Amino acid sequence: MADDDYNEMDMGYEDEPSEPEIEDGAMEEVDNNDNEVPDALVDEEDKTDTVPVQRERKTSKYMTKYERARILGTRAVQISMNAPVMVELAGESDPLEIAMKELRQRKIPFTIRRYLPDGSYEDWGVDELIVEDSWKRQIGGDS
Repeated sequence: MADDDYNEMDMGYEDEPSEPEIEDGAMEEVDNNDNEVPDALVDEEDKTDTVPVQRERKTSKYMTKYERARILGTRAVQISMNAPVMVELAGESDPLEIAMKELRQRKIPFTIRRYLPDGSYEDWGVDELIVEDSWKRQIGGDS
């Protein structure tokens, strides 16, 4: 195929719609980041601080061994990649030991999302859940 034939080939770009042009006298849309509403237009009810309604939870308040394993593993990987440590270190250098210490002191900043059979879910903070002390026997911690 010669270079002349290549230049004459239809590359398929002519079928695309062109950009609509702005008509004379029409104004362009301007993104206005000022979305504040004047106080006169806000109802008194909206101004009061609303406390989120605490719904009754359906799932257990105990952390499962699977959640614990996932949290410790994920946090240990983060620590090994130089994430900030949330507890004071006393010579620990193993990321898993540091993650266990963070879990014991409830300092891990994770949220566990538990899905229910109806498609809804519950979010639990790691600091809200009760963690079994079975790992203390494994690493020889406090009795």
